[in-house]
This record gives sequence, structure tokens and C-alpha cells, in this order.
Amino acid sequence: MFQPVYLDHNATTPLDPAALAAMLPWLEQCCGNASSRHEYGRAARSAIDQARQQVAAAVNAHPTEIVFTSGGSEANNLFIKGAAASLKPGLIAIGATEHPCVTRPAAQLLRQGWDLRSVAVDAKGRIDLPGFQALVAQRPRLVSIMTANNETGVIQDMNLLLQVAKAAGSWFHSDAVQAFGKMALDFRTLNATGLHAMTLSAHKINGPKGAAALVVDKRVELQAQIAGGGHERGLRSGTENVPAIVGFGIAAELAAQRVAELPHRMRVLQQNMETGLVALGARIFAVDAERLPNTSYFALPDIDGETLVGKLDRAGFAVASGAACSSANSEPSHVLQAMGVAPEVARGAVRVSLGASNTEADVEQFINALRVTVGRLQGLTAIAV
Repeated sequence: MFQPVYLDHNATTPLDPAALAAMLPWLEQCCGNASSRHEYGRAARSAIDQARQQVAAAVNAHPTEIVFTSGGSEANNLFIKGAAASLKPGLIAIGATEHPCVTRPAAQLLRQGWDLRSVAVDAKGRIDLPGFQALVAQRPRLVSIMTANNETGVIQDMNLLLQVAKAAGSWFHSDAVQAFGKMALDFRTLNATGLHAMTLSAHKINGPKGAAALVVDKRVELQAQIAGGGHERGLRSGTENVPAIVGFGIAAELAAQRVAELPHRMRVLQQNMETGLVALGARIFAVDAERLPNTSYFALPDIDGETLVGKLDRAGFAVASGAACSSANSEPSHVLQAMGVAPEVARGAVRVSLGASNTEADVEQFINALRVTVGRLQGLTAIAV
């Protein structure tokens, strides 16, 4: 019997059984508040400390550099707004293809006297180096460039960008939510090159929703965005979500163990996927750029992306027409627009993002279903004409 196939792992991932098993005691029996002084509270604090060590080890950071938050959006907001509140208003530079949880808090700084500049990308989705160098020459106080794009999967050359920006003395942040688990991340090395903070999220690595982290150099001064009891070194007040944090720790540990093998296996599936897509006449965005090994973003001539996603869903395949958090927006992808893709082409965009559980059979079944679906849609278009 055919089972539905999940191909939307950039939106979220299934919870790993090991993470669930670690979380269950904290959902069923263990009720302590980590700030309490009694045995129950001490147990909760110990569990959080262990998870902090696990997340730190996964990206070669120190546990004291991990600030737990409720999600990647909060972590990005904490850095951008928290850093801005500790500095005199100046220039902030962000990539043109950043996630809305970077672009929108950065835009809010305009009301506080900041000057916001967008760093252009080329047709492959890579940061335009001459443009970035020109912006860095203006000595921005804050810079935020994502490690890997959530829609196209394009990986930026972070080492090169950090080297360019270091001389300006900018505080440099990177949203690494999509990169985590799909490529090796070494915060210590990046920090030495000039990175001050990066964002991670549990639910992108088979952990639970509701837990994420800002990995931040302790020399960076941040103003807390949630005031209260002074949790997380005073940077993020609020009673800790112990079950989710525990699950995050396990997921991070597993992601670090799998990162040596999983990308290679996903790359093979990606290549098979894209061979099938090209045979159907698809245009694959950023195909010549270095990309995450699980992400294929494509469009088929004269076929609307939302329509295709709906048809594929009914056929048993879960894919996306762009970023999941922006699915209510009917406008063409801002990422593709920044890459110079025509709006009529961008409206056809569909994203397939593979995960650890996907197989060659999943890819083959998807391409077959896509072939049938596209044939029907093209037939309807021919009739309408």
C-alpha cells in the first residue's frame, strides 16, 4: 500500500525517536522548574546543562556561548535587536535573500535611526562580493548573512565574507538554521575568522519544535528582548522549556554524528531527483552554485507553483512552494526576485527538501507522480487555450 511521502524537511523534520524518548520523562513525571532549589529543580537544571553541552559540542562552541530560545526567529531577533540596543545607531547590512525573521527586525531598526542596506546576490544566489566589499567599506556596525538559504539551499562562502568584514569591526551574525545537520559547522573556527553569533533550531534536525539557540561570543553585548527573572545569563527570561531543550540536545548530538555520512547519501538522492526534473523540462534554481545536498528548487514552464503543490499533495507527496512561514503570501519569492528571476517564473517555484528517512524509491515515485500531474495540468492548459 502506498504511503504518503514527506519531502518538506526544510520546513520541519520528523521528531527522532531518541529525542522523543529523552523528552517523555520531562513530559510525564519530571515537573521541576530549573530555577527551584529543591531536588526536582536541580534535576531540571542538570538536564538543561547537559543539553547545553550537547548543542555546544555539535558546533564546536563552549556551553556558556549557548543561549536557548523558543525558535530560530526569536534567536535572530535577539541578536539583531539586542545588539542594536547596545550600540549607537549606524549601518546594518543584511543579505538580500535572508529569512523574514532577519529582514523584518532589521527593518524595525529604521525607526531607531539605523540605516539598513541589503547586500545583493548574483543570479546563482551568492552574495555579490564587490557589492559586499563596498558596503563593508562603509563600516557597518552589524552584518547578518545566512549560511545556507532555506529556499534554494545556496551555501555562502562564510570564510571569505568574514575575512572581508573583519577589518570593519562589524558584529557579524549568521542564520545557520538550514545548514545545521546538513553540513559541518565549527563555531570556534568561524569565531576566530570574525563570526560573533549564529542561530540554530531543533526542529530542522529532527528535534522538537519550541527550542532553538543563539550561539554567541560572550564579548558581544546584547540587551535582553524578554525581561523577567534573568534566565539564560540574563539574555532570555522565562521558565525554560525543559522537555524541548532536552530533545534539542539529543537531536544535536545525533546530527553531529550523522553529518559525516548523511550529506553524501542525500546528495545522491538530490542528483537522481534533479535528473528526473530536468527530463521533465524543469528549471532548477541556483543549480550551478554550491547548495545543501537535500534541496531542489525548481519551476516548470507555464505551471503555477501553488497549484502544483496542491495537486502533488493530493497524490501523496508533501512539497512546498517556498518558505513554509511565508506560505500565506501570494507574492513571488523574494529570494528568486533578488536572483533576478522573472516574477512569472518565480510564481511557478516548488521546493523539494529531502531528509534522513527518504529513499531512492521516494524519489522515483515522486518523479513519476510529477510526470503524471504535469501532463494533466498541461492538458488542461491546452484545452483552455
